[in-house]
Amino acid sequence: MPERTDWEAKASNLLKAELKRKGVTYAQLVENLAEIGVDEKEANIKNKLSRGKFTAAFFLQCLSAIGSQQLHLD
Repeated sequence: MPERTDWEAKASNLLKAELKRKGVTYAQLVENLAEIGVDEKEANIKNKLSRGKFTAAFFLQCLSAIGSQQLHLD
């Protein structure tokens, strides 16, 4: 299995940090995504974030679903 790249790890860590900052669980993220028309299962989200393998579109959908309007890359 290929190793995670630094960029994949950074993307995953940014999204996880934003979820934590907003106090949103994976289960709540599933519900919020459904509200904007994105069908995901909690297990799939956990896998995507642990592997760091997801599209930019998924990243943006998650940020939108939890109401993030700014993202700090530092």
